[in-house]
Amino acid sequence: MHQKYLLILFYSASGAVKNLAHAIADGAEKKGLEVRIRTVPKVSSVAEAVEPSIPDEGPIYCTKEDLINCAGIALGSPTRFGSMAAPLKYFLDSTGDIWSNNELENKLGCVFTSTGSMHGGQEITLFNLMTYLLHQGVIFVGSPYSISDLSSTKSGGTPYGPSHVANTNQSGGITSSEKEIAEATGKRMAELIFKFNSDES
Repeated sequence: MHQKYLLILFYSASGAVKNLAHAIADGAEKKGLEVRIRTVPKVSSVAEAVEPSIPDEGPIYCTKEDLINCAGIALGSPTRFGSMAAPLKYFLDSTGDIWSNNELENKLGCVFTSTGSMHGGQEITLFNLMTYLLHQGVIFVGSPYSISDLSSTKSGGTPYGPSHVANTNQSGGITSSEKEIAEATGKRMAELIFKFNSDES
C-alpha cells in the first residue's frame, strides 16, 4: 500500500494561494499526516518557450504519480475571470488517462482560491476547481461553520473552501481568519483521510 499523504497542488502568482497552501499543510501535519506540496509551471503564449523541468525555487512540479498515489488532494488557484488559472488547468487537462482508469476515485479533496476583490469570483472558481475533483470521482470536503472564523471573517473564507481577498494587499499575506480557516480545513482533511483509510493495514 502507498504511503498516505495529502497532495497540495496549486498555482500561485502573487503568493496568496501559496500561503493558503502552506496553512492547509500546517493543519494536516499537526494531525500527523504527511503532506506533499506541488505546483505547476507557467504556460507561455510563445510555443517555443519551455520552463525548466525543475523550478529554480519553491515547490517542485506535480507529476501524475503524485496524484495517483495520494490519499487526498487540496487543489488551489487564483481566480482568473471566475475560473482557475491557465497553468493549473493546462496540467489538469492532461490527466485524462488518470480519469479513464479511475485512479482518483474515492480519494478525498478540497479546494482553495484567492481573488483581487471581495466579489471577484471566489465561489465560482471554487466550484470550477471542485468540478474537476467530482469528474475524477473524488469525495469533496468543505470548510464547515464549526470553524469559528468562518462566521467572523471580514475577508476570505467560504464553506466551499479556504480563500483570500487581496484588495489593495498585493504582498500575498493572508489574514489571521483566512489562515485559521485554511489550517482547520487541513486538519479536517487529515482526520477524514485517517478515518477513511482506517480499515486498511
